[in-house]
Amino acid sequence: MPSNIVVPEVGESIVDARVAKWLRKEGDLVAAGDPLVELETDKIDLEVAAPSAGVLQRIAHKDGADVKVGDVLGVIDTQGAGVPSEDARVPGAAVPGAEAKTRATPAARKVAEQSAVDLKSVKGSGDAGRVMRRDVEKAAGGEAAAAAPPPNAAKQEEVRKPAAPPLPPAPQRIPGERREERVRMSKRRATIAKRLLEVQSTAAMLTTFNEVDMTALQAMRARHKESFKERYGINLGMTAFFVKAVIGALRVFPRINAEIQGDEMVMKGYYDVGIAVGASEGLVVPVLRDADLMSFAEIESQTRAFARKAEDGTLSLADLKGGTFTITNGGVFGSLLSTPILNPPQVGILGLHAIKERPVALNGQVVVRPMMYTALTYDHRIVDGSEAVRFLVRVKELIEDPGALLLE
Repeated sequence: MPSNIVVPEVGESIVDARVAKWLRKEGDLVAAGDPLVELETDKIDLEVAAPSAGVLQRIAHKDGADVKVGDVLGVIDTQGAGVPSEDARVPGAAVPGAEAKTRATPAARKVAEQSAVDLKSVKGSGDAGRVMRRDVEKAAGGEAAAAAPPPNAAKQEEVRKPAAPPLPPAPQRIPGERREERVRMSKRRATIAKRLLEVQSTAAMLTTFNEVDMTALQAMRARHKESFKERYGINLGMTAFFVKAVIGALRVFPRINAEIQGDEMVMKGYYDVGIAVGASEGLVVPVLRDADLMSFAEIESQTRAFARKAEDGTLSLADLKGGTFTITNGGVFGSLLSTPILNPPQVGILGLHAIKERPVALNGQVVVRPMMYTALTYDHRIVDGSEAVRFLVRVKELIEDPGALLLE
């Protein structure tokens, strides 16, 4: 009896997907629950498992095909050769010849393929022993270390010195050669491109800038970092301070926390702050829900969990859904100044940048201070320029006097 493998319903906002890679081929014996195929959507990647045991009889949509929710991806013959009948099966017994494939995230499989790491030899740290990207990277690093000859004492001193990463070898090219390669955009990258064009044509975007003296914040972090880590088991970063400062400013300027629906403004009395995270397939924005009710430790812990999940490709739709305002930090990549683009339907996004020591005038003297440029992009249709400027000034005031955050 055939059993169809269908594109599952992932969420209300996802109606189509792309077949990234089949993990099995036609004729393979599979057990119920075995991962069969990886799908890309505009928000998350996912694996589709075998609905029942049998033989993968037919693959209806091959790698690279675009599919919709409910489409039949392939067919399993549950009475195929080598598959015992339901009556003959012993409860809990494995299907003969159907060796369960290692459970791994799509990102982990990709890194394993690039690093020539056997997934079967990697111990998974994810739920139910699932192999994550970090597990493969750790295994690849371990193998490289094991294969390398032990350094002598003279070289050990050199290793301790920080060094710039080596440049990749330049590709060999014949003079006059014009080599080109066409690479299809991933589902997520194509959606990002589409949405960025849409927001630029539908929103009246404008950006205002300011700069923040990070001296007081850095001093506070230095005073409390050890006790904070000892108590909560995580480092005290900057994210929580800026999340709290943004919420304090949004309370004063509520239209920056709103959205436009037709000719109405939807004013929101809650604060779901999106934190932009860079991933291999493009930027994603997981959301801190009820961020105003979260402690510093909860914000830092959740933000780090989002970063890990983004790297492993395990962010869920629940992680990405909604959001009333977004914070993006190009400073982690070295950006000194940028103009962030709105994350629709939100009407405000705060861009953070690299902290650099610069000479500044203070009380009639020139002093060197750690400074950061901040940028607020807003939708001028409902946010006035004066509101945006004062919002950014309020964020600046709260960061330069972090103790005031306790009063917010």
